[in-house]
Amino acid sequence: MRIGVLAKATGVSVPTIRYYESIGLLTPPARQGGQRVYGSEDVKVLSLIRHCRDLDFSLDAISDILASVQRRLPCSDTKVFAEQHLRSIRKKIAELRTLETTVAGLVSGCETTCCGSTAPDCVILQPSQACCG
Repeated sequence: MRIGVLAKATGVSVPTIRYYESIGLLTPPARQGGQRVYGSEDVKVLSLIRHCRDLDFSLDAISDILASVQRRLPCSDTKVFAEQHLRSIRKKIAELRTLETTVAGLVSGCETTCCGSTAPDCVILQPSQACCG
């Protein structure tokens, strides 16, 4: 199949497929008449890449996951990748909660201190107030 058909089959854009090839995530296929020709294995690999991206795995992590799949390593190896990713997600959530609290406090402060003042005087824009740590 041609690259456009692969893109449609997997929901991945043509430029993204080319990018994945350029960084070694997807093996460049054989060419026929100057055009890339993909097979069912490429659909599987690209579908797995898309699934991993939907789960917000980094491209480096996806490369490691693909390597473990290709080497037919045990599922426990994939679980390790997922556990690492879960820790990262939980850390981001904690950071976002802290940021939410900070911004909510600034909005509240603005409501009580900025009535009628100009934007440069707004409490939200004061570096000492807006520091999120």
